[in-house]
Amino acid sequence: MEIEVGSILEGKVAGITKFGAFVQLPGDVTGLVHISEIADVYVRDIHQFLKIGDAVKVKVLSLREGKIGLSIKKTLEKERPPRYQRERREGFEEKRREKGPRSVFLIRKIMTFLSS
Repeated sequence: MEIEVGSILEGKVAGITKFGAFVQLPGDVTGLVHISEIADVYVRDIHQFLKIGDAVKVKVLSLREGKIGLSIKKTLEKERPPRYQRERREGFEEKRREKGPRSVFLIRKIMTFLSS
């Protein structure tokens, strides 16, 4: 089986170290899931999230010098909906200029606050 960057595979946790977990992939290949790629939250102790023999789904992040970089959290991420972008109405720039520079506006606000 050919392993490619971006592919999502099933594997089993083969070993755990303080910096990550080794995952046995199909084809008797082992890759490393760095501690920062295990969960969306801060991971202090990997043993709280994984144990040897756990079946995990991983995404291949890199293939360098025979080493395979993997991620568990990238398989958990939900696809984000596209951000709604509001179109600016005609005359937006003119209204912005009418108010004057932003710093003048802030200074006026601060002076009003201090004088009250």
